[in-house]
Amino acid sequence: MGIVAIVGRPNVGKSTLFNRMVGQRKAIVDETAGVTRDRHYGKCEWCGNIFSVIDTGGYTTNSDDVFENEIRKQVLAAIDEADVILFMCDVATGITDYDMSIAKILRRCDKPVILAVNKVDTGAKIYGTYEFARLGLGDPISIASASGGGTGDLMDRIVEELKKSQRLSDNNQELN
Repeated sequence: MGIVAIVGRPNVGKSTLFNRMVGQRKAIVDETAGVTRDRHYGKCEWCGNIFSVIDTGGYTTNSDDVFENEIRKQVLAAIDEADVILFMCDVATGITDYDMSIAKILRRCDKPVILAVNKVDTGAKIYGTYEFARLGLGDPISIASASGGGTGDLMDRIVEELKKSQRLSDNNQELN
């Protein structure tokens, strides 16, 4: 069974998407940054495929949050543990310095990264999604985690990447 880590800066909708993926309200969703500090784990099923999903706190640097270093350690641990990384951004704010920092880390990791741009809840906002291709992590997927818009396409992509990752893992075990 594969593991997907949801990462991104604070308040991009990571916990909202996590709750949607696991089918219950396991993660606290709040407008206040820093509410999620630890990794939260859940199981997700999509079209007969079951995998684990990890919700993480918002990745920041040089903030006023006294837990910033610990949250960052938890995010990096989730990235290390995962088979596929789901990097969430927010279309309403555009690309931020935090997004750029996270993208730099993810471009160096040797794992598949899926770029999801959240809060695309109207047709006009979809055009803002394409700006995120500048992060160098492939074509972004537009979603609205609160309403579920675009999440089916996202889940299809996650399963596709997990299957590729699993095939690679299986092939590597056969070589040993």
